[in-house]
Amino acid sequence: MAIIAGAGQDGVTTFDVDNSLLLDRVSGAKITNTFGSTTNRKTFTVSLWTKKVNITQEQNLVFAGDLSGSNPFFDFRFNSDQTINWYQSESSGSSAEFNLITTRKFRDPLAWYHIVMAVDTTQGTSSNRVKLYVNGVQETSLSTATYPSQNFDTAFNFVNFESQYGALRSSTPTYDGYICEVVLIDGQQLDPTSFGEFDSSSGVWKPISVSNLTFGDNGYYLDFEDSSDLGQDVSGNNNDFSLTNIATTDQSADTCTNNWCTGNPLYVMTQFANTGWEEGALAASNRNTSNNWGGEATFRMESGKWYWEVKVGANMGNGANFGIWTDGPHGHADTGQAMYQNSGTKQIDGSSTSYGASYTDDDILSFSYDADNGILVAYKNGVSQGNLFTAGSGKIYVPSFGIANGSLQQNFFNFGNSAATIASGNSDGNGYGNFEYAVPSGFYALNTKNLAEFG
Repeated sequence: MAIIAGAGQDGVTTFDVDNSLLLDRVSGAKITNTFGSTTNRKTFTVSLWTKKVNITQEQNLVFAGDLSGSNPFFDFRFNSDQTINWYQSESSGSSAEFNLITTRKFRDPLAWYHIVMAVDTTQGTSSNRVKLYVNGVQETSLSTATYPSQNFDTAFNFVNFESQYGALRSSTPTYDGYICEVVLIDGQQLDPTSFGEFDSSSGVWKPISVSNLTFGDNGYYLDFEDSSDLGQDVSGNNNDFSLTNIATTDQSADTCTNNWCTGNPLYVMTQFANTGWEEGALAASNRNTSNNWGGEATFRMESGKWYWEVKVGANMGNGANFGIWTDGPHGHADTGQAMYQNSGTKQIDGSSTSYGASYTDDDILSFSYDADNGILVAYKNGVSQGNLFTAGSGKIYVPSFGIANGSLQQNFFNFGNSAATIASGNSDGNGYGNFEYAVPSGFYALNTKNLAEFG
């Protein structure tokens, strides 16, 4: 069974998407819109890009239907095994009118996926009535393939039915991740080439402008460009969305054309198995306070000069370590670690020696790592603590952390794209990032645009 990776990893694009929207299940984030009139329930296309940061739980991404649960509904979700399940109930809402489940698993937390759901139930061939595409390629390998009857009316474009992103009906929102370039085309079954194309040099699927498309009466285009109105429809139809538990800080620069570093939900340390990544995989949360915990970020620093920050959470417990380690499984005292400890010591390959100032709750730590020369410098509240570590040749490191057992705690990572209130407008030399402290000269935020140029 294949595990498919996402798109948008090479930093090469001709059409730039500047913003996305963060949906966080712990915060209960979702966006909703109620169809004001009945238009074409048989023929339409939904297109969106998503970067998912939860790879263990079922996650509902798109819903349309009656919130009471007694009428038909449309649901697109990632199952707990990270296969895709696209489902539409029949008219009574009790069984499936169509049901597609992929054999492939979509569990890449590093990159973006482009999803297209193309519907035309008037088609004579049943398999042409609903088509699912991921990154420009139709999903034809299906463990379940039930197709709708001809001329079936779906739950989309039906007056007083609600359209949602991030939740299923009125239940608690379930999606963890980012979405951008969200489009509904009312009245047309389009293929992915209306929304994206393969890059001629890299072969990576990338977005194209959709501003010239005909959206139809109930159609919309959400670009999340206006932080004061993140539900704004820019198609010209004014089919705006309402926001639930979404703040201006949930506007993100992490997009399908510039992918940013986050925490890595695929990484589970044997001894530190209690880390939960929340808030777009930028808040590391200890939900089981009885054990040690830790984790690492998604971007490997093989070359270039990189900068990031961490806001230390409350209830630090018996100890904290932030810094870098070699990519791969680690134990508490393994080699390949270079960590700034809350006591002011540094831990190198499991051995602690004196280093700098101690830190505690709400302090902001910064790290600059010169991967070309293997030099790591740590900062406390903007003040350099000096050279923490000089790596040997041939080593590849990732930002990382480890926390000893204690009370419930969140640590907020800022790779230049944090929803936490730890950013004061400082950017790198390329204009990327929103950091609390000034970025050292020659160092850059961890995103694919910078990696393509400097990494």
